[in-house]
Amino acid sequence: MDAYDKGSDARQGQDGPGGPAGPDRPDGEADAAETTAPEADGAPEAAGAHEAADVSEVAVVPEAAGTAEAAGAPEVAGAPEAVGAADAAGAVRPAPPGTAQPAAPRTGVAALSPRYQVGAVVALAVVAVAVCAHIGAVFLHLAPSNTLTKQHGDVVDEWVFPEFEQNWKLFAPNPLQQNVSVQVRAEVSTADGEIRTTGWYDLSAEDGRAIDGNPLPSHTQQNELRRAWDFFVASHDSDDRPVGLRGTLSETYLRRIALLRLDRDGAAGPGGVVERVQYRSRTTNVEPPPWSGEKVSDRPTVRELPWWSVSAETRGAKSGQAGQAAREGGAA
Repeated sequence: MDAYDKGSDARQGQDGPGGPAGPDRPDGEADAAETTAPEADGAPEAAGAHEAADVSEVAVVPEAAGTAEAAGAPEVAGAPEAVGAADAAGAVRPAPPGTAQPAAPRTGVAALSPRYQVGAVVALAVVAVAVCAHIGAVFLHLAPSNTLTKQHGDVVDEWVFPEFEQNWKLFAPNPLQQNVSVQVRAEVSTADGEIRTTGWYDLSAEDGRAIDGNPLPSHTQQNELRRAWDFFVASHDSDDRPVGLRGTLSETYLRRIALLRLDRDGAAGPGGVVERVQYRSRTTNVEPPPWSGEKVSDRPTVRELPWWSVSAETRGAKSGQAGQAAREGGAA
């Protein structure tokens, strides 16, 4: 029997009627099918995996399509989805042509009513005029003598002194190079009717001790006595006579400072009253540096003022003491 007989039982028993070597397939295809047959043992499982993969891909397709539509929505002009997305994001939609834009809210003075606007303008004008007048008065006070200062010097001085006084001592070509010590003593009437004279109290030294080592000294400790003495010297002549009303005012100022300081130091004693005070100053030149070659005197200059009565300032103290004595006598 021919081995390649198509009707051979041996051939049919090996491959079967529907095998790869059947009558419908060529021999080469049958051999190829037989060669790859062992690798196809798990074909059902692989087919199931492919089917599952196909199902998952099919399930994802609508989501991908929706994502693509959402991503491409802004690019599609006039699309309903794009308009909804813009509204959800809070985007400002342009007003239709011809629509009037709302006016911006007014701020500052413009937001006030007309009546208050007029009031604000008037207030600003008054402040501006006052500032300009103050600056002009200070300028005239510092400027050299001119026609305006000769005619209106008194008005300028009344405005500047004493709160706004200006000077150039710190920046002058030849600044102050002296140490001035101001001292005071008093005549005191004691409780038994006697008169005694106290020793000299160095008021400048007291201020110096209060300032030394103090990181925040008071304005009184630094300037009260110094400015009062400068005020007195500038308003008195070489014979210690006052020049105008300012000279008299400076004397009153010094008398009150003396009473305050003497009372603080207890100069009058128990039951005593200060009747008169006397000032003196001791001026010493500051020694120049060695490299300057300048020679100055090292001898102090003493200026002693006459005695000043302080009866007007101590009248209240005397009346208080008299009343106290009367009360004590009545109680006895």
